[in-house]
Amino acid sequence: MHQDIEEILLSEEQLQEKIADLGKQITRDYAGDHLLLLGTLKGAVPFIADLARAIELPLELDYMAVASYGNSTQSSGIVRIIKDLEGPIDQKHVLIIEDIIDSGLTLHYLIDLLKRRNPLSLKVCSLLNKERLRIKDVPIDYYGFTIPDKFVVGYGLDYAQLYRNLPYIGILKPSVYSEEATPEKTHKSMAEQK
Repeated sequence: MHQDIEEILLSEEQLQEKIADLGKQITRDYAGDHLLLLGTLKGAVPFIADLARAIELPLELDYMAVASYGNSTQSSGIVRIIKDLEGPIDQKHVLIIEDIIDSGLTLHYLIDLLKRRNPLSLKVCSLLNKERLRIKDVPIDYYGFTIPDKFVVGYGLDYAQLYRNLPYIGILKPSVYSEEATPEKTHKSMAEQK
């Protein structure tokens, strides 16, 4: 798995240090508020878990599964809700927790959907902000790192459902996701290396 990484972009230590800083900022900004952290599945799971522990406030956690990538390295542009929230948000301050903001398509769709549910406030916290021209402009109220326009994996981010368990964020070698390297071949080559 590690051999598929071209370069480690953000180490485990860098990630944890930044998350601690974000936790302190969010704790200050939401003091006294009824806060709901809304994680996007599956990529934001490690981030929301660590961030929730860094926020020193009573808070709720909920998740939505929204898909626009499939097994590709680029968004399809078609957003699907796979899992919705468990309850209403109209009496809550909602903070959307994202792993990465890339094209902006998925997040733009999600913000529009949630605004119609009348939360007390709606903001966005993303671990990564990809340096690229967005298809849809979206607000980012809190973010950890700005990264180059490269395909990254690790710490929740995947390619074809793989690499989410890496403790760091790394740039995936293009040879892994080129036309010759289908997800099936990637799975097979990884199994052969065991």
